[in-house]
Amino acid sequence: MAHQVDEQIEVQGARVHNLKNIDVTIPREKLVVITGLSGSGKSSLAFDTIYAEGQRRYIETFSAYARQFLGGLERPDVDKIDGLSPVIAIEQKTTSKSPRSTVGTITEIYDFLRLLFARGADAYSYQTGEKMVSYSDEQIKNLITKDFKYKKVSILSPIIRSRKGHYRELFENISKQGFVKVRVDGEIVDLVKGMKVDRYKTHDIEIVIDRLKVTDNESDDKRLTETIKTAMYHGNDVLMVIDNETNKARFFSRNLMCPSSGISYPNPEPNTFSFNSPKGACDVCNGLGVVNKVNIHKVLPDQSISINAGGIAPLGEYKKSWMFKQLQLIADRYKFKLTDPIKKIPEEAIDIIMNGGNEKFSVQSKTLGVTRDYNIDFEGINNFIKSQYDESGSSSIRRWAKAYMDQIKCETCSGSRLKKESLFFKVDNKNIYDLVSMDIVDLAEWFKDLNNRLSTTQQKIASEVIKEINTRIRFLLDVGLDYLTLNRSSKSLSGGEAQRIRLATQIGSQLVGVLYILDEPSIGLHQRDNEKLINSLVSLRDIGNSVIVVEHDKDMIVHADHVIDIGPFAGRHGGEIISEGSPKELLDYHTLTAAYLNGEKEIEVPKKRRKGNGKKISLKGCTGNNLKNVSVDFPLGKMIGVTGVSGSGKSTLINETLYPILNNFYFNGVKEPMPYKSIKGLEHTDKVIAIDQSPIGRTPRSNPATYTGVFSEIRTLFSKTPEAMIRGYKPGRFSFNVKTGRCETCEGGGLKVIEMNFLPDVYVECETCNGKRFNRETLEIRYKGKSISDVLNMTINESVGFFEHIPKIYRKLKTIQDVGLGYITLGQQSTTLSGGEAQRIKLATELSKKDTGNTFYILDEPTTGLHFEDIRVLMTVLNELVDKGNTVLIIEHNLDVIKMVDHIIDIGYEGGKNGGEVIATGTPEQVAKHDKSHTARFLIKELN
Repeated sequence: MAHQVDEQIEVQGARVHNLKNIDVTIPREKLVVITGLSGSGKSSLAFDTIYAEGQRRYIETFSAYARQFLGGLERPDVDKIDGLSPVIAIEQKTTSKSPRSTVGTITEIYDFLRLLFARGADAYSYQTGEKMVSYSDEQIKNLITKDFKYKKVSILSPIIRSRKGHYRELFENISKQGFVKVRVDGEIVDLVKGMKVDRYKTHDIEIVIDRLKVTDNESDDKRLTETIKTAMYHGNDVLMVIDNETNKARFFSRNLMCPSSGISYPNPEPNTFSFNSPKGACDVCNGLGVVNKVNIHKVLPDQSISINAGGIAPLGEYKKSWMFKQLQLIADRYKFKLTDPIKKIPEEAIDIIMNGGNEKFSVQSKTLGVTRDYNIDFEGINNFIKSQYDESGSSSIRRWAKAYMDQIKCETCSGSRLKKESLFFKVDNKNIYDLVSMDIVDLAEWFKDLNNRLSTTQQKIASEVIKEINTRIRFLLDVGLDYLTLNRSSKSLSGGEAQRIRLATQIGSQLVGVLYILDEPSIGLHQRDNEKLINSLVSLRDIGNSVIVVEHDKDMIVHADHVIDIGPFAGRHGGEIISEGSPKELLDYHTLTAAYLNGEKEIEVPKKRRKGNGKKISLKGCTGNNLKNVSVDFPLGKMIGVTGVSGSGKSTLINETLYPILNNFYFNGVKEPMPYKSIKGLEHTDKVIAIDQSPIGRTPRSNPATYTGVFSEIRTLFSKTPEAMIRGYKPGRFSFNVKTGRCETCEGGGLKVIEMNFLPDVYVECETCNGKRFNRETLEIRYKGKSISDVLNMTINESVGFFEHIPKIYRKLKTIQDVGLGYITLGQQSTTLSGGEAQRIKLATELSKKDTGNTFYILDEPTTGLHFEDIRVLMTVLNELVDKGNTVLIIEHNLDVIKMVDHIIDIGYEGGKNGGEVIATGTPEQVAKHDKSHTARFLIKELN
């Protein structure tokens, strides 16, 4: 019987956030989907109750000594949870934004590759391309005895190789150690006092350790062993043997060494191939693969104006400063005036201005008849900007310097991030950078039969490592990420990609008996790859894990073993379980989710598509990332959908090419667009608004009122009330971030933070202001009988009525209400907003900006975290914008959105290097007829 209880997870009396004391039973070792409107309490149940309790129990297992450093994690507000196994959450929190984090490092495949190269790679010389060799002292002795038998030889230690200098001190030191001869540039000479060589030429210097005849009797053998030891000690593990008759040299080394040129590499270890370790990282770019270089066109943007008129952008117009004094000296020296246009200034003068220089010169004064000496000592604009960027502690100065610089590929390592030596270790003729630059699908192919191409010893060393790499690569392919490369920086990944990489890493660890909780893993995934994702989750379940997925996707709901639907509505009107059971049982309930699943309700296909205003923006010749010389027209006055499988190039085309061009044109932005040939039609729109996927500020101090900017207006309104004016309160008085008006105990947080060292902090209500955030004096100011704290506690629906006569405030609040967030409060902390709510707050903020009837909106997957019903509400708002004449462009995989747009641009055919082409454009009906488009296959079912 006891075993029976453990077959399920029982949650009793959950009251976290908006959950209304619910009891729920979740079957174990099944794929369970929790669905419902955005904000109905799905994440509160999955993450804030079940996951939080799992975390807490894990902490409880530590000793009391360890726990005193952790503090106790507060119990989630729930009566009891039974049958809980260890919990792993894979949330949408995007991965590390560090430039050092790559797909390879997150998935740990790179760690295994480093191990493979450190233990199983062959080294080659970067000078001659020959295979490097390394010997033990015993092997070296045997080789010398065998190859130089009965010959007279000299044994030397190389100490200087092709370097300039006079080396007087070096010769002195050698002679102090008791040596009498050295070989300088191929000639053996006696050491004499005060000896030195030409300091301006490059030299090779070796110490002569011993000269002997090689025989095989015992005393000579002993002498040779000692000589080898001494030679290795002085020559840094390298020695040189010269046949005295032929004068030919041979090198031997304990490290890897090139037999003919004598260059040696230190023995490889995994760190040799890490761009995050000084042992492996390129010295110029420190393992980042890119360097910042000053762009002369940004420093001298307009060559037709003079230096005094501000021709050198970083210096601005003429002022009395040391810089301009130096420029005046350079002008005197090179016979030009600071009022001359820059294009008339001599080349060498521009060179000194940009790169600096030191020189003395004298000028004959005609009036006095004397000569005056001047000294130019100028750092150069380039070096000045660079030193400000590298050494300044102030972020604003760094930002200033960065505006004049371009990030370019490091020339030393060609973007590989590694030292030259590290790139000459090869497995099957490929170095580690060749491998991380391959698409994962090609890498899988290369590794598949690698074992057959290796030598017997390599096979022994590498077989385990290769097995590990192969399983991990397979999991990346299973979650639809075949188009990524391992050196792709993790900050360029979309939220969905990052989450699926973490999922692949988890599946790779092959744990059993774990409870996995996932937050909308299907974001950013094309319908085609959805099947792969569902199969990955099913395989996680089949090896004996429980999987809970918070999800809105139709396919995922239908494939689940058990579905829990939370509702009936969102926020304070949600938090109840309205139906649970298998997907089939779910259809019998009359809930919103069921209605959309069984076709009672649907997002309708528009009766007719808009014709637009006949104008268009034409973008030609885009070649960024994987785009293959793409040219595309964006018809204005329509709703445009950009579709295509993950990694096909949608974001490159829109977010990294089109948006920067528009932003730079209308608002003087500074982001460099990806390469393109030409763009026409920019004059037909007059502003651009882009809404991406990045999460909104998630601190307890940020809330919908501050994020949308409506709180500033409300504070101004409060400061205009008669009582506030009598007391002289300014708007700042009503901010919970400013000292005068806020409660000082909690510093305006309403909560006190109890810090946990490496766990999430815990927040408790402040006992002074009881969570009201302001001090008593501030709360005495009332507008229509409400204090500032009361206003923050109003829902959006209440506040729309309350502020309807104040247009500035009303417009912003009305937009939040229109996107379906009427139930949240103005002061609700951003930390408690669900993903879908945060996404719509961001949308509302941008959409409430005044549109001109000529605005170009770019939305990147706006349906993140939204239920079918939420999508319907959102599309109504977007349709209104287009009806006013604006253009709305949406990058989206969700078919409910795609079927409603007026014009589709479908990019494909696949992801990565097999993508990057526009394969179909036109109305959804036209695109659906395309026979090769993956989108068309799924779209046609929706339209029928």
